[in-house]
Amino acid sequence: MLLDAQLEGGVASAATQARLAERAGFAGAWAAEVTRDPMLTLAAAAGSTTSMTIGSNVVLAFSRNPMSVAMQAWDLADATDGRFVLGLATQVKPHITRRFSMPWSDPVGKMREFVDALRHIFEVFQGEHPLDFRGQHYSHTLLHGMFNPGPIAHPRIPIGLGGVGPHLTALAGELGDGYLLHAFTNIAYQDKVSLPALDRGLAVSGRTRADIWVFGYLMLAIGDTEEAQARAADRIRSQIAFYASSPMYREVLDCIGCAELQTDLHRLVKAGRWAELPGIVDDGVLDHFVLRGTLEELPARIHARYGGYYDRAVPYLALEGVEPDRLAQFVAAVAAPPG
Repeated sequence: MLLDAQLEGGVASAATQARLAERAGFAGAWAAEVTRDPMLTLAAAAGSTTSMTIGSNVVLAFSRNPMSVAMQAWDLADATDGRFVLGLATQVKPHITRRFSMPWSDPVGKMREFVDALRHIFEVFQGEHPLDFRGQHYSHTLLHGMFNPGPIAHPRIPIGLGGVGPHLTALAGELGDGYLLHAFTNIAYQDKVSLPALDRGLAVSGRTRADIWVFGYLMLAIGDTEEAQARAADRIRSQIAFYASSPMYREVLDCIGCAELQTDLHRLVKAGRWAELPGIVDDGVLDHFVLRGTLEELPARIHARYGGYYDRAVPYLALEGVEPDRLAQFVAAVAAPPG
């Protein structure tokens, strides 16, 4: 399992964090679109690393268009000598329509077309054919030579697709170089929904599981004492409660027999009682999403739970707060073959 780092804090700290991660032996560094633009974060990180993967997990496709994403991805692939991976996801309808003021329709069909358009545009930049993409959702038919960035040394940019439900997960299996799991998942849900859907998509494209990498998050309550681990778990509990309140993720809870928890949490959200959400997520629920232990104990526990599921993984771990030698040993232990 390759262990990657998550870049937090945006442009201001990206270069420093990426440098620390590469020195500690992390295989890659990824930036998410939450409060920051991941492409800007990755641009800041690119120049401070020489060998690790630099990837977006994820860029929100539907708040942009294929040409704008292609331009940014092309620059990052060029700046990193081909180490850049483009991770895309849809977000949910209220965010796309109400936060970004962009249209929403047919998310699976639109994402399929987005990926097709990107790959068409990459080939245009590389000089393989003229621009002429005509789809139901996107049309790209004009690119004067003045605006074409031109060929680069590593034009085949890997594309990973994020998905929670079965349809987008199947699309990742059919079209993606990688599949990016949402942070709010558990093994029961993956066994029942995610992996069967991924296999269906792979079968459509005539591929197997060996032809795609799967990326997951590791929610870790790290501490040298049980009290420290409990404090770390409580910090993660708030995030789990937020995700679990969404109707979109009810099935994730249903797979562990806790579907009604979503109803209870959603009722609190509707009443504006956000501070009460973590209090109704008990340890029994939390332990489906979180592993607890010291840095030395966790590698074996990570392999035991996720070894057959993830090819790449990002731990919830503050790089600056860990002794460099312990961090490097932890990274090496997770990346090493089990046993």
